[in-house]
This record gives sequence, structure tokens and C-alpha cells, in this order.
Amino acid sequence: MIKAKQDLLAALDHVLQSLSQEAVAAGTLAAAPAANFETPKQASHGDLACTAAMPLAKALRKNPREVAQALVAALQAQSAVQQWVQALEIAGPGFVNIRLKDAAKQAVVAEVLQDAARFGQQAACGRSALVEFVSANPTGPLHVGHARQAALGDALCNLFATQGWKVLREFYYNDAGVQIATLADSTHKRLQGLKPGMAGWPEAAYNGDYIQDIADAFVRRETVQADDRSYTASGDVNDLDGIRQFAVAYLRREQDLDLQAFGLKFDHYFLETSLYSGGDVERTVQRLIDQGKTFEEGGALWLRTTDYGDDKDRVMRKSEGGYTYFVPDVAYHINKFQRGYTKCINIQGTDHHGTIARVRGGLQAADVGIPQGFPDYVLHKMVTVMKGGQEVKISKRAGSYVTLRDLVDWTSRDAVRFFLISRKADTEFTFDVDLALQQNDENPVFYVQYAHARICSVLRHWVSQGGEEASLSEADLSQLTAPTEAALMLKLADYPRMLSSAAQDLAPHDVAFYLRDLAGAFHSYYAAERFLGQEAGLTRARMALLAATRQVLRNALAVLGVSAPDAMEREASAA
Repeated sequence: MIKAKQDLLAALDHVLQSLSQEAVAAGTLAAAPAANFETPKQASHGDLACTAAMPLAKALRKNPREVAQALVAALQAQSAVQQWVQALEIAGPGFVNIRLKDAAKQAVVAEVLQDAARFGQQAACGRSALVEFVSANPTGPLHVGHARQAALGDALCNLFATQGWKVLREFYYNDAGVQIATLADSTHKRLQGLKPGMAGWPEAAYNGDYIQDIADAFVRRETVQADDRSYTASGDVNDLDGIRQFAVAYLRREQDLDLQAFGLKFDHYFLETSLYSGGDVERTVQRLIDQGKTFEEGGALWLRTTDYGDDKDRVMRKSEGGYTYFVPDVAYHINKFQRGYTKCINIQGTDHHGTIARVRGGLQAADVGIPQGFPDYVLHKMVTVMKGGQEVKISKRAGSYVTLRDLVDWTSRDAVRFFLISRKADTEFTFDVDLALQQNDENPVFYVQYAHARICSVLRHWVSQGGEEASLSEADLSQLTAPTEAALMLKLADYPRMLSSAAQDLAPHDVAFYLRDLAGAFHSYYAAERFLGQEAGLTRARMALLAATRQVLRNALAVLGVSAPDAMEREASAA
């Protein structure tokens, strides 16, 4: 069906170009409407729909239904329409509904079986993208906000990879500054025997039990190995710099373990301190000064970010001499661009919303060739965790928040990944631990994985009765004519378009939505038809459709980093 849709899109584009000539020549239309198909909300309206008659009618100053009639007449003369379309119908104010021939829908089964894991993916496009996410300071374990970033970021990277992009996963962290000083001081106080609540314990200190773990390891003179560093403790309770370096390395290792539990590996770790030691910050500040984009007031250095849409100008260098946090941010993004990444995506919490205008403003003020709107941002809202009907706010390990590893330990990696990607990033989300553990259709990840396992069960029964999966490419797909089969095949055919749209819109949640819809189409099919014990040709055709559905479920789950189990507890016997 992919070829059928491509042929039909080409035919539609040809017709729209022809029908638009008059309006383009008259200047009432800049260009012909884009050739595009939509999926009707009701299956009874057809398989595809075209809405191009409405904007075209406005430009031509004609009745939309009149334009729709001309569109239908022109389409009917196209060979692709004659080959793949059963009927063209005009509805409402000028919608054109398209009913495909059975052969057009059936073709997708062979296409999926042929492309297998590559189905839906595009060839290498020669472009690279850098996606920065999680980016937690090494001051504690990764919390549920980081978990949501991890799910969003990894899925988005996988999405871009399906579209032929080469993707770099980058983790940026602050390995200096006030928070690191607080971490070192908190550890030092533990080494002195102080604990939260005792006299002398700093109000700003980190209170989690993990601080005591760091102190104990430091006394034991342990060596800790993280992805990007290794450090051996001196054991000297007065070695403040050594305490700081060891605490950072220790928590980097802890975060690595959190990421391993989540099944996530970063390609590169970027240290904020490298922007200072490498001169990036100073070069950026000097360039902004040279460009005439700064001014001094009250002993501070300011950047005229209001020239670029910010609501007020921003301090770059404080009166006491230190740089504000957005200055290294600007330097960091210049560094990204100069590394050759013209597509950069930042995944951060909504509390970073205010940084967008000032960072983009700083990049434009630097005038180094960075396009407007760089970088892209995906901002996510908070996650509330419910367990036993109660909100969970405290983790003994972290001291004040639920950690990523808590979620994985309470449920599973698959559940955490699927749940945290199952809503749009800019909506608040409640992670229900009890729901994630349920083995029923109310649990969305179980519902999808169970569809995959159920198909595996049917195919195993068929093979045990003498069937051969290698023969499915020879199945007579013309026998797939049941309504539930048509609905399932249409959903399979929508997978490549969904991937492309989700990547373009930076919307990995679309993959989770698609998976639930595909699983629903399969479960409806399973409930409506019998697969084994039918005439041999029909059985093999249905096995081919099941194998294709299993493959697309597996492909889409892989985009989310979720497994596709071959068997599950509730796996039913084959029908």
C-alpha cells in the first residue's frame, strides 16, 4: 500500500498543479495546495480523504463542491487512480473521500514482510542532529523529571534515526559552581559526623542518604569509575578539593547506573567547565562586546536581548564579576553549531521556558551564522507519582524526590519508558505505579506487548501444525477481505507517515498513540476472525497479516526503547 499511496500522491499533485494554474497566474494563490491525504475519522467515509478543494475554491472564487467535482473528474483520468482506487466520493462542503481497492490495502503486508526491521525507515539523508537531554548536575540521583527527559530524548533520537539522520546523544552537566560547592560541603559535614537536623548542619545542604554513602566511600579510599571520569579518594577529611572531585565522580557513577537501569547510553558528556578552560565563554563575551550588543550599567555587563524578542535585557557579568548562567549556555550552543550540528534539540523542564528567548537572542547577537530559531526545544511538565492510591513525594535514597531507579525498581524499564512517553511533553503526567503493574488491558504497555505476544502464540501454533513462516511471502493476500483485516492493513500502512510526522513535529508520543491504535486494531481482528483450522490458503494469508503486524509492533516498540516479548502471562491459546 505504500507504493499505492505514493502513486496516488503523485497523481494528486499533478492534478492540483493543473487546477491551480489559473489562480497562480491571477495571483490569488501563491502555489498549488500540497498533495496530502488524511485519514477519515469514521471508517465508513472511506480509506483516505483529500481536503484540497476548499483552499483551492477560495483562490478560484468558486463553490468548493464544484472544485471537488473537477478534482474528482481529473483524478479519475489518472492511471494510478484507475489502478488503486475503488471509488471517489464528494462529501460535505467539498471533501473528497477515497475508497481503495482491496489490492491496494493488501500490498502493505508484502511490503512489511520484505522490509522487516527497515519498514518505515528512510535512507541516510546525510544530516546530523545533536539531542541534549537529562543533563543533570552531579549532585544527586536522577529524579522522575530526568526520567521523563530520558524517555523523550531517547525516543526522539530513535525517531530521527528512522528518518535517515545521524544522531548524537549528549549529556551536559555543571561540574563546578554553587551546587557542586554545596555537594562538597554536605559530604564534608557528614565526614565530620553531622547529619540533617543536627546543630551545625547547613540549611542548604543535601539531605539524602546518598551523601552518607559518598562520605563512607571516601573514608574507605575507594576508586569510582564513571563513563567520563575516574577518581580515587584520599580519605583525608580535610581534603576539600578531593572531597569535591570524589563526590562528583561518585554521583556520575550513580547516574550512569540509573541510566543503565533505564537502558540508555549517551554518546558524549559535555562539561560546563570546559567552556571556561577552553576559552569559549571569554570568546563569546568578547564577540558580543565587539558586535556592539552589550552595555554596562550598575557595574554589570548587560546584553541587549530585547533586540531579539526578549522581554528585558539580561545581565551577562554580575557586578561582583561572575557570569550569569545563560552566558555559558550561549557559548555552549555556539560550540554545538561550530561542531557542525545545524539541528540541535534541547529537552528540558518547563522551568527553562524563560531561557529560550535569551539564549536564542544571544546566539543571534553573536552573529556567527546561526539561523533564527536555533536550537529547538522540547519542554516537559512535571510528573506526579502515585502508589497505593497515594502521591509519593519522598525517596529515602534521594531525600526529597522519587528517583528514576525507584520507578524502574517498582515497575519495569518497559513500563517507565512507555508511560513517560505516552503523553505530550507539555502536559502534566501522573505515573500510576499500581496501573503499571496490572496485567490487563487498562495498562497500555501491557496492552501493546500482549498484542505482540498473542501474535507470536498464534504463529507458534501454526508452525507446530506444519506451517512455515518462510512461505508467508508467497501467501495469496487477495483473500484478506474482512472489514477488520482492511482496518488493520490501513493502520500498518500508516506507520511510515506517522514516523515522519512525529520526527518533524518533535512528538515521540505519537509513536505510543500509534502503538495503542495498532494493538487495538489487532485485538479487534483477533476477536472477529479465526486463524487456524481454515482453508489452507486463507490461513496462510492471515498468518502473513499477523506476521506483518508483529513486525510493525516490534519496530514501533523499538523506537520507544521498549521490548517486544514473545510470551506473556496472559497469553491466550490461538484461535
